[in-house]
Amino acid sequence: MFWVIAACLVVIATAVVVRRDVPFDSSAFAQLPTTAGARGVFAFSGQLTKGSYGVFVVDTDAMTIWAYEYNAQRACLRLAGARTWRYDRYLENHNLCDLPPDVVEKMVEEQRQERLQDTQHQTP
Repeated sequence: MFWVIAACLVVIATAVVVRRDVPFDSSAFAQLPTTAGARGVFAFSGQLTKGSYGVFVVDTDAMTIWAYEYNAQRACLRLAGARTWRYDRYLENHNLCDLPPDVVEKMVEEQRQERLQDTQHQTP
């Protein structure tokens, strides 16, 4: 009985190695290649609070994230929050909870102006 299993494994291994139309290290046909800096809209589930779960939606092109909370009593999704990070990525040192994007934009502009002034004072 064991020799039949061993023979089948040898046949399968030989077929995999001899097969020439597909490279040996190729990905599965349905598997999309992963790339850094992926673009598009992505959704995934996660825990929002100790007792609530939801869905996070990230739009990398629009630089926006949304969080939807699942309300089990009403069997519906509720928009828990949305935010753009268009200007957040330019901040260097900051940590504050209630900071709207337009304020962040102003902070980034002030930061850029300070750097510009610093470089103008340093050049002789």
